[in-house]
Amino acid sequence: MTRPLIITDCDEVLLHMLVPFREWADEAHDLHFDFDRLKFADALRHKESDEPVTREVVWTMLTAFFDDEMGRQKPIDGAMEALARLSAVADVVVLTNIDERHRQGRVDQLAGHGLHAPVFCNHGPKGPPLARIIADRNPSVALFIDDIAEHHASVAEHAPGVWRLHMVGEPELKGKIPPADMAHARIDDWAQAETWIAARLAEGPAPHDIPLSDGAK
Repeated sequence: MTRPLIITDCDEVLLHMLVPFREWADEAHDLHFDFDRLKFADALRHKESDEPVTREVVWTMLTAFFDDEMGRQKPIDGAMEALARLSAVADVVVLTNIDERHRQGRVDQLAGHGLHAPVFCNHGPKGPPLARIIADRNPSVALFIDDIAEHHASVAEHAPGVWRLHMVGEPELKGKIPPADMAHARIDDWAQAETWIAARLAEGPAPHDIPLSDGAK
């Protein structure tokens, strides 16, 4: 058995993403990102007509943002400090849905904010890649943090013994996104999350039962 392991998402958990993306889309492309529309492809719209852009434009924009604009992303309040303290008792890895070509940029980006951690890139549900990380590292206890409900359901299916924390660190978004049904807790503030994470790591692997979807344990 190895040390406890924290597997965390990056965008909207460690770093702000949609707010700087919205600012860049407006400045550089005269596009509006509507936070009241939760589907990304529907939220990115032409400012004059309010018509959504095509799916191809969405992916082109996202690729361009991660190619050239990652420097706009700033840390979620308290994230780096909390993980620095938690690293005394657990290893930390980042599991992020970006292209492999952007992996080193993400490594450097996080290191610039004080987090030196392995970065795993992925597309689609995170349960299978997380299960592979767990199998490779064999931690005594593992905990997953992500802002997207679907990833918690996937991890619950593929690695049910992993604690699952639903966190939406962007203040403009957290009130619009309901708690993930398959997460053990929903905490959007890193000061509170750090306490919960430390307690779960000390407790041992998560029970294979119905998650706590109504708040923190």
